Amino acid sequence: MVKKSKTTVASFFRKFPTDEACLKHLFEVRFGQGHKCPKCERESKWFRIKAERAYSCQWCGHHLHPTVGTPFEKSRTSLQLWFYAIFLFTTTRNGVAAKELERQLGVTYKTAWRMADLIRKHMAEVDGDWQIGGMGKVVEADETYIGGEARGKGSGYKKNKTIVFGMLERDGDVVTEVVQTRGVNSLVPQVLHHVERGSEVYTDELGTYGYLKFEGYQHKSVKHSIGEHARGNVHVNSIEGFWAQLKRTISGTHIHVSSKHLWKYAKEAEFRFNRRNRPETMFDDLVHSFDPLPQSSCPAPSSRPEPLDAQQ
Repeated sequence: MVKKSKTTVASFFRKFPTDEACLKHLFEVRFGQGHKCPKCERESKWFRIKAERAYSCQWCGHHLHPTVGTPFEKSRTSLQLWFYAIFLFTTTRNGVAAKELERQLGVTYKTAWRMADLIRKHMAEVDGDWQIGGMGKVVEADETYIGGEARGKGSGYKKNKTIVFGMLERDGDVVTEVVQTRGVNSLVPQVLHHVERGSEVYTDELGTYGYLKFEGYQHKSVKHSIGEHARGNVHVNSIEGFWAQLKRTISGTHIHVSSKHLWKYAKEAEFRFNRRNRPETMFDDLVHSFDPLPQSSCPAPSSRPEPLDAQQ
């Protein structure tokens, strides 16, 4: 199998030189010529409507809006800048700060922040929420504390930390969730939701994990408190490696992330990790993956945020 070459900035702008090229790309990956019109139910040739981001059915004039149901649906920022922002997100190891987007795109900081926020949410949607593990497979589960505020000068102690729980299939995908506590009612339901019963689940010695053996899992643990980090094949080193990368991303790129938004940064790291063996597909995964929505002659109401500020 021939490995797909990495997209460069030059090749990106050759492929998407204008907003029109970006809109055409959206239309082709979401619908394409010959798409059955949802109104007259006939296979149609679609004609570009220059006055708006839309295409018209050759038979009944019904409009398709390729940006409806995408992060850029209500945005007045150009599609090319949106595509380039996604390109930056998918070609950097540690993510992109809003300040960097502001500098590279030439938009206001508020616009850059909201663009980044919507891209992270889209990453979470595209990565999905399917189960990992299964019979004969090993899943490592672990929780970590991220963020917080310094309690006293020079104390080194932080309060208001946020707990992130992770489950990682050996040589497979990782799933992250922000949880309220490390108790049974917080962690066990997450394992039940994300990990197939019958999996071998390896954890540290936190007592909460002992309940997994009553839920159909083969549970084994290591005791970090006595300096045991691995016992044969039993360890949580893989998930701890993921935590280290996530924390480097936050401290190095974003400096600080509030507990309210932390889940999106964790999902962004999750998206990248799950494509670590095929990083060249990340851009296409994001610009090709949008939920199909009913199309009308006018864009349908959306539950997404209000329009982004116009670029400067």
